[in-house]
Amino acid sequence: MSEVESTHSYVDVVQASERRLLRLGVMLTGNEHTAEDLVQTVLARAHRKWVRISGLERPEAYLRRMVLNEFLSWRRLLKNKEVLLAEPIDRPTYDDIGPRQAQRDAIWQLLARLPRKQRAVMVLRYYEDLPDAEIAELLGVAAATVRSNAARALSTLRQYLTAEEANGHA
Repeated sequence: MSEVESTHSYVDVVQASERRLLRLGVMLTGNEHTAEDLVQTVLARAHRKWVRISGLERPEAYLRRMVLNEFLSWRRLLKNKEVLLAEPIDRPTYDDIGPRQAQRDAIWQLLARLPRKQRAVMVLRYYEDLPDAEIAELLGVAAATVRSNAARALSTLRQYLTAEEANGHA
């Protein structure tokens, strides 16, 4: 296959993967607007390097890795002290969504307390449904490190839940 045939169009790849990248960004940051900033930053950086990225077999996977790396190192997020909450569902429903929304908000608040790498592992494992080996590859660590981060995150989340139950907030 020639080099021209193996390259992917920036516009085509962005159109095909933008929504998934935004969903990943929302899961990592807990905020739609911050996720949009995160993905926009990544796509701008990817555009400058597109000649190299377009030759990859799976440029979408590379963009996902860029979003993850940008989240893990993003300076603006370190300064942000606001409590992150899940975005409300836009679909109309006749059900009482109060309890469901309260549960989502509680989950976001718990995830927001985790260190970035642990939160990334939890999102990649439980939202993206990736195996530990693929998470390890994305994060540039060993699979054992992924498992230990997941175990620490789950332990921390259990401690927070136990403390909240003891305080009568659950």
